[in-house]
Amino acid sequence: MPLKYSDRLRRAPVEAHHFEALGTNCSLFAVGQSRRRLLEGEFWVRRLGAKLTRFSADSELSRFNASAGRWADVSPELEALLRESLSAFEKSAGLVSVAVLRSMEAVGYTRPLSEGLPVAGEPRVCPLPALPDVLSVRPGAARLEPGAGIDLGGIAKGWMADRLRDSLGPNALANLGGDLSAIGLGPAGDGWPVGLGSTTLLLRDQGAATSSVRRRRWGEYHHLIDPRTGLPARTGLEEVSVVATNGVEAEVVAKAALLLGTELAPVYCAAHALAWWLSP
Repeated sequence: MPLKYSDRLRRAPVEAHHFEALGTNCSLFAVGQSRRRLLEGEFWVRRLGAKLTRFSADSELSRFNASAGRWADVSPELEALLRESLSAFEKSAGLVSVAVLRSMEAVGYTRPLSEGLPVAGEPRVCPLPALPDVLSVRPGAARLEPGAGIDLGGIAKGWMADRLRDSLGPNALANLGGDLSAIGLGPAGDGWPVGLGSTTLLLRDQGAATSSVRRRRWGEYHHLIDPRTGLPARTGLEEVSVVATNGVEAEVVAKAALLLGTELAPVYCAAHALAWWLSP
C-alpha cells in the first residue's frame, strides 16, 4: 500500500497541489508557500521526467542508452543520478541496480502500462553484470559498456522528491508516486503526517518509500528485476515500506529489503531503516 499524505492531523494552513507525472500520482504540500511555487515544482518534475524517461527515443536517458560503447555528454541532473545509482549499488551490495533495461525488455516492459499490457518474450536466467563494470561517470560525461542499458526508475523518484523538498522548504512534503521526502515541523509542529493503511506516521526531515510487486505486473511477470537472476523477483515478499533519512535512501532500502526476502529483510531493515513494514 503506497504511503501518502494524511490530513487527519492537519492544523496549520497547508498549500497542496496534485498532478499526474512520471506515470504516477504526485502531490506537493507546503506551509507558508504560494500555489505558484508548487506549480513551479510540478513544471520541474515534468521537465526532468521528460529527460529521464526510457519510453521516449528523444529523451536524454534514451540517447545515453543508445550511445553505449562511447563517452557521451550528460546534463548535471543525469550525471547526479548516475552517481546516485552507483552509490545505491554499493550501499545495497549490488541488489539495487539500474542496469536492468535489457531484462525489462526481455519480459516485455517496453512501453507504459497505460498503453497496454506488455507481451513477454522468453526471458532466461542471466545474472546482471555489476553496475560499476558497465557504467563509468566523469564530470559532464558518462559511458555505458556495449549491450548495457539503464532504467533509473525509483531512484529517480526518490532523488527528485528530495530536491523538491529542499526547494519548497523550510516546511514541505513531496510525494512522487509513494516516494516521499519531508522537511520541517509539518502543519501541526510535530512532523508531516503520512498514512500507511490505518497508521499515521510523522515525518520530520525524513523520507519514506514503498517497493512493491503488486502493481505494474502482467501475467506471471512484474517490473522489479532481481539482478542476481535477471528475472522478476520472487522472494516471498510483495511489498516493503520504509522510513529513512531521505527519500532516495528510503527507496534503496525498500527495494533491497524486498529483494532479500522474508528471512533477511527484517535484519537488513533493522540496520538501515528508521521504521519498516513487510508484507508477504
